[in-house]
Amino acid sequence: MKVDVVIDLCQGHARCQDRCPEVFGTDEIEGKCVILQPDVPAGLEQKARLAVRNCPEGALIILD
Repeated sequence: MKVDVVIDLCQGHARCQDRCPEVFGTDEIEGKCVILQPDVPAGLEQKARLAVRNCPEGALIILD
């Protein structure tokens, strides 16, 4: 499983980072999402899916 972000949609709520900090981070300058691990490890897939579903802007994408 892979994840990506549509950076123009991201508003910097950081819900993704709250739910799965192993995969999602926050850019310190703009406050927007940074993908730390685009190829999500098998043990983190459920947490990453939860993070994607919790993005209020729909900025995160799962690429299976």
